[in-house]
Amino acid sequence: MTQPQLTIALSKGRIFRETLPLLAAADIVPLDDPESSRKLIMDTNRPEVKLLIVRASDVPTYTQHGGADLGVVGKDVLMEHGGEDLYELLDLNIARCKLMVAGDPQMDLAPRRRLRIATKYVNCAREYFANRSQQVEIIKLYGSMELAPLVGLADAIVDVVDTGNTLRANGLEPLLHMADISSRLVVNKASMKTKHTLVKRLVEQIATRTGNS
Repeated sequence: MTQPQLTIALSKGRIFRETLPLLAAADIVPLDDPESSRKLIMDTNRPEVKLLIVRASDVPTYTQHGGADLGVVGKDVLMEHGGEDLYELLDLNIARCKLMVAGDPQMDLAPRRRLRIATKYVNCAREYFANRSQQVEIIKLYGSMELAPLVGLADAIVDVVDTGNTLRANGLEPLLHMADISSRLVVNKASMKTKHTLVKRLVEQIATRTGNS
């Protein structure tokens, strides 16, 4: 009888590095270094477990549509995606940061004022300001958010903030707290049914390491 396969979607960088000890707790170790390897599907020491290396913003999509069974993804990406057809299994307590509105520390953010907001988190920004009953024009950008207020493209930005050093280096400050962000383990709803035993075992092993047990 063929052993079921389990594919986990991950993105390179901080999330991958901080996920490695959690995977090791489940006896999953990649056979290649993702920072140097060009492989997009990586083997592990367990033949039935593969790692799928994709862009962070694509992790929910690959997992939702069955390209991967599970994924490790920031809550910010999950909020923006919407999380359709996914179960959020664990808060892994890694890659922690905050989703913030940021801009000139002297600016007026009162709900009565209409603002132009630059962000890649279009859905999150729209929902947040709607809940404040504040009209905004959303300008979608994919990077260098801090530049938008400096050149008059936007009044403020919505972005994830870790240390805040990049903001301060450009004369900006975090102004409004939108959400606390950390990485989550998500699973495709179909995989949760068809590979329940494998998924449950993995979750239990990782939960012990993250203090969620």
